[in-house]
Amino acid sequence: MLSIIIANFKNPALLRLCLTSLAKNITPGFSYEIVVTDGQTSIETQNVVLEEFAHTFSKITLVPFKENIGYTRLVNEGIKASSGDYFLILNADIITLPGSLAGMVGYLAAHPYVGLLGPQLLNFDDSIQQSYFRFYTPLTILYRRISHLPFAGRVLNPFLMKDLQPTKPVAVDWVMGSALLTSKAALAKIGLMDETMFLYMSEVDWAKRFWENGYAVVYYPPAKLYHFHKRESKGRFGIFDIFLRRETRWHIRDAIRYFMKHGIRAQTPRTAQLSLSL
Repeated sequence: MLSIIIANFKNPALLRLCLTSLAKNITPGFSYEIVVTDGQTSIETQNVVLEEFAHTFSKITLVPFKENIGYTRLVNEGIKASSGDYFLILNADIITLPGSLAGMVGYLAAHPYVGLLGPQLLNFDDSIQQSYFRFYTPLTILYRRISHLPFAGRVLNPFLMKDLQPTKPVAVDWVMGSALLTSKAALAKIGLMDETMFLYMSEVDWAKRFWENGYAVVYYPPAKLYHFHKRESKGRFGIFDIFLRRETRWHIRDAIRYFMKHGIRAQTPRTAQLSLSL
């Protein structure tokens, strides 16, 4: 069974669209459950889950929290409330497409050495979002805040894996946490996300832990999902955003915790360069 975990924070309109797309695109006869974890919950969000979609899905559960508990804990609480063999973690700003969920689960089931699987994420004009990366260094984070400067590409192009434009499954360092698939068997060995990282970097830390424990992290472009991507931590003022935006401060704090845990070198696993075939 597939547990679909939707992490939502004050976004009932997008959550409604996400659930509507799931209702259209879950294959008949497919075994699933939906768990919505909701930070700083509201009556509107509760109505979306418990009234609008209560009879649409065979099983849908709301796990509400009064406070903003952050992305990482929303994911962990969703996993704890789930009973599937596979866990699909989605942000509420994801719109699913036909065949993608079954394709992802089928690939993971056929490749048990893959621990984390990330689909291809699309903008609503069908352009491809960058959703797979090499591991961070402190310099990478700094240069992402001054990415408009011409010399920034020397650091950012390797991080963004500009040398790789895959159309088939390929191993990468880490994939964006907006849409992730993993298995109960892998989590039994790896464990949940690290909650010392509140909102950012926890999917990067998770991917590193998967690699360190013998699992591959794979970008899977045959599965395509729409993503309303909004980089909350990046404002208009580059490195000065740290003084103006709490999201930027959260990002820097979580990055510090990540580097304290893993060190400041990227340390790309050698096996991450292996191309994987269907």
